[in-house]
Amino acid sequence: MYGFKEITADQLKSLLDSGQNFHLIDVRSPAEVARGVIAGARHIPLHLLPMSIQDLERDRPFVFYCLSGGRSAQAAAFAAAQGAGEVLNLRGGISAWAGRGFPIVAPD
Repeated sequence: MYGFKEITADQLKSLLDSGQNFHLIDVRSPAEVARGVIAGARHIPLHLLPMSIQDLERDRPFVFYCLSGGRSAQAAAFAAAQGAGEVLNLRGGISAWAGRGFPIVAPD
C-alpha cells in the first residue's frame, strides 16, 4: 500500500509508552494544531513537507498524523517515495487518538 503501513491509536500509544525513538509528525494546519497535539509531535504542515523532509533523520521510523488520516496518508506516501525507511500513518488521525481517550496537549 504505497510504501507505508497503517497504525492504530492503540499501537501508537504503545510505541510512545515504550520510549521507541521515531519521528511523530503532525501535518495539520496551524489553526488545527492550535487546538492540541499528541505529545512529542513535530508540526510540519503538509504543504511544507517537500521542503522539510530532507532535514529529518532517516534512521528512525516516521509516524504521520492529521485530523482523520487522509492528509497524513499523503504525507506517508510522499515520505516513502523519498526513500524514508519505515513509514506509518495513524489510521483515523488525532480524532481516533482522542476517541480512545488518549491525551492531547497544548502545542509548544
